[in-house]
Amino acid sequence: MTTAQSTERRVNAEQLQGLVTAIFRHCQMNDEDAYLLAASLVFADLSGVHSHGVLRVPEYVKKLTVGGVDPHGRPQIVHESAACLVVDGGNSMGQIGASFAMQQAIARAESFGLAAAAIRGSNHCGALAYFARMALDHDMIGLATTNALPTMAPWGGSERILGINPLAIAIPAGQEEPIVYDAAFSGSSHGKIRIYQQKGLTLPAGWALDREGRPTVDPAVAIDGLLAPIGGFKGAGLAMIMGILASLLSGAAYGAELGDIEHGPQPGQDGHFVLALRVSAFVDLPTFKRRVDGAIAQIHTSRLAPGFDRLYAPGEVEAINRADYARDGIPLNSITLADLARTAGHFELDASLLQS
Repeated sequence: MTTAQSTERRVNAEQLQGLVTAIFRHCQMNDEDAYLLAASLVFADLSGVHSHGVLRVPEYVKKLTVGGVDPHGRPQIVHESAACLVVDGGNSMGQIGASFAMQQAIARAESFGLAAAAIRGSNHCGALAYFARMALDHDMIGLATTNALPTMAPWGGSERILGINPLAIAIPAGQEEPIVYDAAFSGSSHGKIRIYQQKGLTLPAGWALDREGRPTVDPAVAIDGLLAPIGGFKGAGLAMIMGILASLLSGAAYGAELGDIEHGPQPGQDGHFVLALRVSAFVDLPTFKRRVDGAIAQIHTSRLAPGFDRLYAPGEVEAINRADYARDGIPLNSITLADLARTAGHFELDASLLQS
């Protein structure tokens, strides 16, 4: 397996946002939804999470034009009980329904202290940190999870029946960057494995298994096989629990009900779950933020293990990436650039910013 990296070039984030927004407008989305969908992908790339960035544009265009996702879909509340909501995404892209649901949860958390929304009738929603972070501007803790196509086996199995069903949590801080955790319960996502395949890289050990459940470091074999759960049975169990939160509370599809990796998901069957928690309903806000800063400082000042030169709290690496990439441009590999340029060309849009 070669380890030669593909060619990368830096692309201005604002220009990339404009191009991707224009692409989604040509898929018949309204201006606001097209901007939001594009922003979620560009934000992921700015953070260095390229598995959920503009790599997804051709896939999303297919969903919106011939894949059965409604570019005009409007989310709405279909059931509410005090601070508990069920939202139907109206077969919109997941970013549209999840953003709506988190906004509704935040509004109710202002009154109730915390609020949660279960979402059905949705589709792929991208990187979950985007929605968990929405709570930060309101001095709240945000939580988001989603179901996913089955790509993982229960511990000891070799059949795809579990999604990697990620979890994101965002916690406000004071002087430090907020704590933002966003990860699936597998060693990696299919999107990240695709990035490794595009770059011709070998996978780290422990990320994936072949179809028989044997470890592999070959991205092509991994895509055809199984993703490995983090922490063995613990990760597999947590993935199942996140799937239940994201699906069974709203009536969305669970596990194999959603579809399979070969044929893709059934449109409008995805489910998500979001929660907003107002810190000041529990504790004095300045005190809380100061103590979060202290917890982060403990990480920064603790003793290093051999081979490490710095320790990071969750979300700090992504914050550093955003500052770097906002200044110098987002690094995108040649395959992602070519796919994006081809998609823009289909709509006769100027994609010269993607060319060297």
